Amino acid sequence: MPRDPYTDLSWDFSRALDPVVLSRDCGFEPDPWQADMLRCDAKDILLLSTRQGGKSTSTSIKALHVALYPPRITVPATVLLISPSQRQSGELFDKVYGCWRKIDPAYQSETDNQTEVMLRNGSRIVSLPGVAKTIRGYSAADLVVYDEASEIDDDVFVAAGPALANTNGTQIALSTPKGRRGKFFHWWQRGGDRWARFRVTADECPRITPEFLERMRTDMSPQAFRQEFYCEFYDAESAAFSGETVDRAMRRDFDVFL
Repeated sequence: MPRDPYTDLSWDFSRALDPVVLSRDCGFEPDPWQADMLRCDAKDILLLSTRQGGKSTSTSIKALHVALYPPRITVPATVLLISPSQRQSGELFDKVYGCWRKIDPAYQSETDNQTEVMLRNGSRIVSLPGVAKTIRGYSAADLVVYDEASEIDDDVFVAAGPALANTNGTQIALSTPKGRRGKFFHWWQRGGDRWARFRVTADECPRITPEFLERMRTDMSPQAFRQEFYCEFYDAESAAFSGETVDRAMRRDFDVFL
């Protein structure tokens, strides 16, 4: 007879203490780096990963863990999943939702649609497109996830960050590189020690074979291949100015552009 996570207290307690236990209960055995990320208790986390490296899957488990076991204990959690578009945000939401249904298949949520779900304990998981004016309406978030963060506009980070103020919540930005500009690149290169950083190349992912990489190598430019699979930041080959130069020119404290 299968165990019920809401009546088997010893089982539930072990999952509350260790997100890796939750991951396995969802049918997902994490790679070593994924286990480290799931157990990371830093408030600011960066995940720079190869394409198809498992970054969204592991982050969905971490998001579900926060929702199931709220950091404020007696207060239901709010988890915001932000992506460049609603479609992309919906894909991450579907992963979180699918994991939750493996844990609690019988519960009928009062809020259960393609963009939001409320769990049995009152916690909410909400998927949002990367639109600043849409995000500003949310507050008291315990976790904000920026999926494909290299493609999210800077004003979205400005709008979402204050939602963590009252909870001292956690933010996770995950992405494959896309140019040498933007918040994700800045955080990765110059964000300082407050960020816990995880870098995962294709060679570190057991599901990506050398044969597949060789096929991709012949189909891409060397720069694109290194960016997509080896986590290297490049400017667009046709760019007249570097991404960092453009960012400097846009900052208010940059008085003279030479």
